[in-house]
Amino acid sequence: MSLPAIEIKGLKKSYGDVHALDGVDIKINKGEFFGLLGPNGAGKTTTINILTGLVFRDEGSTLVFGRDTVSDYRFTRSKIGIAAQEFSVDWFFPIEKLLFFQAGYYGIRKKDAAPMVEELLTRLGLDKKKNARLRQLSGGMKRRFQLAKALVHDPDIIILDEPTAGVDVELRRDLWQYLRNLHAKGKTILLTTHYIEEAELLCENVAIIDQGRILKEGSPKALTQELGTAGISIHIGNTNEKFESSLSEYSYTYEKNRLHFSVKDPDQALPKIIKRLSEANVHINSIDSTRSSLEDVFLNLTGKGINE
Repeated sequence: MSLPAIEIKGLKKSYGDVHALDGVDIKINKGEFFGLLGPNGAGKTTTINILTGLVFRDEGSTLVFGRDTVSDYRFTRSKIGIAAQEFSVDWFFPIEKLLFFQAGYYGIRKKDAAPMVEELLTRLGLDKKKNARLRQLSGGMKRRFQLAKALVHDPDIIILDEPTAGVDVELRRDLWQYLRNLHAKGKTILLTTHYIEEAELLCENVAIIDQGRILKEGSPKALTQELGTAGISIHIGNTNEKFESSLSEYSYTYEKNRLHFSVKDPDQALPKIIKRLSEANVHINSIDSTRSSLEDVFLNLTGKGINE
């Protein structure tokens, strides 16, 4: 069995009396698309900064492909590309040159880096801006550059810290598709975000973090089925003596010709409910369903919305 791409055990970090991380455990398998969800201040960026050597941990272990990020930092940092929230580059150089500089940090010569730099500029729509300085780019273009900078040394693990924060809807969807393509090629991706839709669409597994602790981990579908709130509303035209007995296995309310069912999985429950009503000769006028989301899960776990 191959080693996990990232394995975090008992990770703790404090700043004075503030416990930024309080015993975080995360395991991300090679080739997995993993999401770390939480509001601002939950501990997402601190976790990433410890993984990438920007912050020292107080307790616990952080491993990349089984090797410690502190004692074997040259190896672990070479395996990771990070697109950070903040821009930490020289604003006065053209972005193409900045990408060559970034490749050079990993020991890649300019002639060897040139094909990758050209490919990234083209694929991310930056080729016409390659001679522009970072300060001359729009917010969306800056986000694309951050991704190019993370990928220029072709890392096995890509860490994206709020990669679509502040970008428009069209660019966000373009970036989502690009990330799907990277994942399809076998890249391990760790995404931090407070956009619920982003995590639901992209991630195979997510961990919900709040106040420095992992509250729950699993696939978006499994979490929403376990902790979400979904329902089915059916407006009917009549009832009869078979009506109640046909629905005895379900929890529902009935008022003014409206049946409302609380269910874990509407897709699975709805065909069975329709069959029961049809067998009881109950006429169905209309059907509405509401689905669970990770937002519901987060609310149930923390008592607050993810953007609060």
